[in-house]
Amino acid sequence: VVVTHGGLANVLEDMRGRYGLSRGEVFLAVTTFGFDIANTELFVPLLSGARLHLADRDTVRDPAALAEAVLACGATAMQATPSLWQTLLAEAPDSLGAVRCFVGGEALSEPLAEELRKATAGLTNLYGPTETTIWSTAARVDGTRPGAPAIGTPLLNTRVYVLDAWLRPVPATVPGELYIAGAGLARGYLNRPGLTAERFVADPYGEPGTRMYRTGDLVRWGADGHLEYLGRFDH
Repeated sequence: VVVTHGGLANVLEDMRGRYGLSRGEVFLAVTTFGFDIANTELFVPLLSGARLHLADRDTVRDPAALAEAVLACGATAMQATPSLWQTLLAEAPDSLGAVRCFVGGEALSEPLAEELRKATAGLTNLYGPTETTIWSTAARVDGTRPGAPAIGTPLLNTRVYVLDAWLRPVPATVPGELYIAGAGLARGYLNRPGLTAERFVADPYGEPGTRMYRTGDLVRWGADGHLEYLGRFDH
């Protein structure tokens, strides 16, 4: 996937506000460099004047060692997949009390969200495909919204549409396919023009010549204006 410098700069600027890091705080980075979400873990703390602590691969694979690292480095924020958060909670839930928790890369279940909300200093659920540069939507999870955690509202300079098979917007609470447009949109797939044309299509609701990404994800707008993830559109 060919992303742009501008797309990365846009998501970093948005996440700088969401991470809320200040000088003296510590962000514990746990994601391998081969996974796109590592970019926000690496660059946002440095742009914010915070301290970045890199956990090595062996530490991340060992829940006890990771819990020890959280406490030893004085981490105040960390981003990881639900799977990793689940193992950390099972090993040492008391280690996370000072940590602002950012979750993405997989669907966040309601039970895990509730556990994390109670065990951490704050919980944010993130959603986004690589084709729109890491993250596209976000939602704070505070326990006031019933049901599965929402994936939230668009990031800075991002547009999202919930459309039917004829690319018409569907009403709130009605499922549809999620399309994403805006600053984070990638150029396409390297040397795969056919697949690029299939997934990156004309945006009928944007400026002439703009495109949107067809995610293949089934979502709906909740009554509160937040997106809810329902699964894959083709399943």
